[in-house]
Amino acid sequence: MNQKTYKKLVANQISNDFKSAIEIITVPLPEPADNEIIIQNKFAGVNAGFDTLLCQGKIPYFNPTLPFELGVEAVGEVIAVGKNITTFKIGDTVATTVRGGGYSEYQVIDGNLAIKVPEATPEILTIIPTGISALVALEQVGEMTTKETILVTAAAGGTGHIAVQLAKLAGNHVIGTCGSEAKANLLKKLGCDRVINYRTEDINEVLQREYPKGINLIFECIGRKVFDICVNHLAVRGRLVVVGFISEYAEQLEVVNQPRIYEKLFWKGASVRGFLMPLYQEHSAEARNRLFNLLESGQIKVIVDSTEFRGIASIPSAVDYLLKGKNCGKVVIKF
Repeated sequence: MNQKTYKKLVANQISNDFKSAIEIITVPLPEPADNEIIIQNKFAGVNAGFDTLLCQGKIPYFNPTLPFELGVEAVGEVIAVGKNITTFKIGDTVATTVRGGGYSEYQVIDGNLAIKVPEATPEILTIIPTGISALVALEQVGEMTTKETILVTAAAGGTGHIAVQLAKLAGNHVIGTCGSEAKANLLKKLGCDRVINYRTEDINEVLQREYPKGINLIFECIGRKVFDICVNHLAVRGRLVVVGFISEYAEQLEVVNQPRIYEKLFWKGASVRGFLMPLYQEHSAEARNRLFNLLESGQIKVIVDSTEFRGIASIPSAVDYLLKGKNCGKVVIKF
């Protein structure tokens, strides 16, 4: 192993602004312990919401000691193995979802935490963990069936575009919201039955006019006014799954002065449910295998955003790009 040092991104202070919380540091690359492998990361996925909330100290189940590493999903190549490792060899390509392992040129991890993949491509990152989240949220939390009307907000995003396709594959009528013509065109290609570009149409008016019976299942990623509209349009026994609230990640949570939503839910027997992937890990392996099969058989497509972000220094720009909703598909960093 010729490499002596490597760069990684750490948060060295808690701050509302991602850029002011972080620093790029150079650290020595150690030899692997007996049960460890060393991976040279080729691509890392960007999770702007999680990254931002982490730097704000707002992830309730995580109380980090500063400084702490950032980034989660990555794909790369094994460059060294510990003496007890029998499942991997040098040159294998692997995917990882270790918190702190993504925004780093290399990672040294326990061999059990890596998953062997056919090749280290950014498309893998659209399945692990992004696609897994979409599938588990729809099926386990949303209790998706068939012949329902399903609404996906931020439908052209990394998670949203997979949710759209899974909902269609299950035999449902799918509505997708987005904010540009390019995204609308993508959603039509992916099989969306009704695309609502909120810059040219009013979501509330469209739902009122075209879906008077309401929506059975809503996959909601945006928050604020969009969340309120979605709650109002739930059907009898409708389910709204909160997958995120990207409109509020970079700012203080909006204080709302209006009647509580139980009155809207009660008379419809409807529900609002939170989804957080770490709480559903028991479904992860099955979901991953199924998604890989769907991808291989051409039943789903994975979309990687075409804007190139290269190297550790590009990560703040990538986070900002995603928070502003500019992306079509999954945003990745290339090392």
